[in-house]
Amino acid sequence: MIYVIRNDHEYGPYAEDLVAKYVEDGKLLMHDRARHAETGEEGTVEDFLERRGLKPRVRDKGTLGEQLRAIGSEFIFPREDMTRHSWMQDKHLLVLAIVGLSLSVLMLLPVGGYLVFYAVSLYFAVIWGLFFYYLFRTRQVNVRTTVSVFFLTQLAVFIIFSGLNRLNFFYIFTEMSFPINILGFTLGVGLTEEFVKMLPLLFLVRRTKEPLLPQTLVYYGLMSGIAFGVFEGVQYQTTVNTQADYTTAFLLNIARLTSMPFLHALWGGICGYFVGFAHLYPRYRKSLYVLALAIPAVLHGLYDSFASVTYLLSLAIAFGSVLVLMTYLSKSNRFRERLRQ
Repeated sequence: MIYVIRNDHEYGPYAEDLVAKYVEDGKLLMHDRARHAETGEEGTVEDFLERRGLKPRVRDKGTLGEQLRAIGSEFIFPREDMTRHSWMQDKHLLVLAIVGLSLSVLMLLPVGGYLVFYAVSLYFAVIWGLFFYYLFRTRQVNVRTTVSVFFLTQLAVFIIFSGLNRLNFFYIFTEMSFPINILGFTLGVGLTEEFVKMLPLLFLVRRTKEPLLPQTLVYYGLMSGIAFGVFEGVQYQTTVNTQADYTTAFLLNIARLTSMPFLHALWGGICGYFVGFAHLYPRYRKSLYVLALAIPAVLHGLYDSFASVTYLLSLAIAFGSVLVLMTYLSKSNRFRERLRQ
């Protein structure tokens, strides 16, 4: 006699002959968990039946045609249900369709040159956006503001990087060797790019009609970082990456669509964290705004600087950026209590 275990519930005990019949009828599976009624030994239904020399075979429920008729056409092609489906209200359907078919739709459009790179970068930005929306959204997050932050960042990028970025004197140090180039990549590249990502967040907190949670600003900081990653990804794919051989260029292009926007998002999220607290606790706003810009700029600068020495160190800094952001979020309640004092 054996017990059959399903979903952590025991049924039986049943004689092995009866269990074998249930297997033949398709009511039990050979891989169902089982326990011997007397010894308490556990195994599968197959284990215990083999010991009794039983090798049941599942009986087909009729011919192929009979099986298909039993299943029913309404389950094979549910036409009426599909036509009645409110697909505009089905978020899962919309997300699945957008992620899976956007590039296929792009192939139908008469676009070329720069627009192709921009459209593909936007596609990956949408995927990252959905990922961050799933993981980091709060009750204050909405799609309209998300889109606004994204394109405000794009606007700021195109204005500042049309030449204004070169007003930053420290850019000249990026041409020097390590470790002098840390100055250029931190106070030049890092400071400028993180400031661009910070601008939409500052605009957002000034226009909001309610105090925004730091976690909300982290989310919008992630979106701002993704928006910057789109710009930089297109820029590198149409300039620097074209000078590499095919294999290297392919890898660099993929990295510019995936890992690099992710890093920009992390640093934007860290910025958003401190902007959020500066908005809630204005007595500390000077120091919090400095931290909002300085910490991402330093991480950004060190990442770029060490990439010229050994990329392994850059990867360590990238992982450290993930760790820093998640640690900040885990300590947000304690940080709030500190600032209330």
